[in-house]
Amino acid sequence: MIENKKKPNPVDTHVGSRVRLRRTMLGMSQEKLGESLGITFQQIQKYEKGTNRIGASRLQRISEVLNVPVAFFFEDVPGSSPGKNGLHEPSGPDYVVDFLSSSEGLQLNRAFVKIGDPKVRRRIIELVRTLADTSEPDDKPRSE
Repeated sequence: MIENKKKPNPVDTHVGSRVRLRRTMLGMSQEKLGESLGITFQQIQKYEKGTNRIGASRLQRISEVLNVPVAFFFEDVPGSSPGKNGLHEPSGPDYVVDFLSSSEGLQLNRAFVKIGDPKVRRRIIELVRTLADTSEPDDKPRSE
């Protein structure tokens, strides 16, 4: 029996998940993003799930509102390979996306971007590097 229900295209799902990632990184609600685009939050939900495709002009506008290049939404897209046709540069490691998808990563990112003083930012980076260097490689967070 053939199923009528069409599954979202993996690229549409990926692009939608990247919209959600960036929106949450900025602490923006679906309502606020929809309002900025002149569409409903339900439409944003459909975009983020990959249920509805995002057209090129809409994606361009989303990139402006979320302050990222359009290419951000296609980083690590399924089926792409680095160096394909010499047009695709390898993107950052998966741990960056994993970190920014975590609650702690989002909290740290939001707090860090609010710090306006570059000297303070550098000192925080130095502190985190020092803490990371003094940790044992086998140390893993314990769940108690």
